Amino acid sequence: MAHILLVEDDKSIRMALEFSLTRAGYEVTGVATGTEGLEAARSIDADLILLDVLLPKLSGLDVARALREAGDRTPIIMLTALDSDADTIAGLDAGADDYVTKPFSTPELLARIRANLRRSGVMERHPTGTITAGPLVIDLDATRVILDGKPIKLRSKEYALLVALATHRGALCTRQWIAQEVWGEMFLPTSRTIDTHVRRLRKALDGHGWTFVQTEHGMGYRFEEKQE
Repeated sequence: MAHILLVEDDKSIRMALEFSLTRAGYEVTGVATGTEGLEAARSIDADLILLDVLLPKLSGLDVARALREAGDRTPIIMLTALDSDADTIAGLDAGADDYVTKPFSTPELLARIRANLRRSGVMERHPTGTITAGPLVIDLDATRVILDGKPIKLRSKEYALLVALATHRGALCTRQWIAQEVWGEMFLPTSRTIDTHVRRLRKALDGHGWTFVQTEHGMGYRFEEKQE
C-alpha cells in the first residue's frame, strides 16, 4: 500500500482528500502546515507528497526546496489555486514533479498520483477485498462479480471498467480518465467504444431493481447504486 503525505491547511479540503485517497486504497498522513509537512516527510517515509503551495509558517515551495536540498527524491505534486505559467514554473523549479490547479477532479488527481508512483518505481497495491453495492458484490481477489447471489459473466474490459468505476465510487469519471485507466493513454477518449462498453456493462448489471452506472450528460459516468 503506497503511503501519501498530504500537506493542506484547508481542513475541509484535507479531510475530503484523506477520505478519497483512503477509499482509493492509499495510506494517508494529513498535516496542516509547512513545518509539520517537512517534519512528517523526514519521519514517515512517504511514497508521494501532495503539497499545497500557500501554507502557513512555511510555504509549499520552501518545503519542496528543503526536501530536495536534503536529497529527498520522493515525488511531489503541488496543489494550488495559482494557475499562471510563472507559478507553475516556480513550483517545478522548487522541486515539484507535477502541478495540479484547484479546483481539480478526484479522478484526475488519482490518475496523476498513479502516474507519478509508476515513474518513481513504487509498486502500487492492486485493489483487493470486496466492493458491495446493493445486491452487487465485486470480489476483487477472485476477479468475480456476484449479483443477487449469482455470478455473472463479464468480458475482460467490462470487468476492468466496472472495477475502475466502483473503486472511485461516487466520483465523476470522465471519458478521458476512463480511457487512460482502462485502455491506456494511447486510447482515443472520443471513441464510442467507451459508451458501447458501458451499455454492455449496464445490460449485464441492470434489470434487478437496481442501476449502478449513472450517466452525467456531457461529462462522463458515476458509479452509484440506485434502487428503481
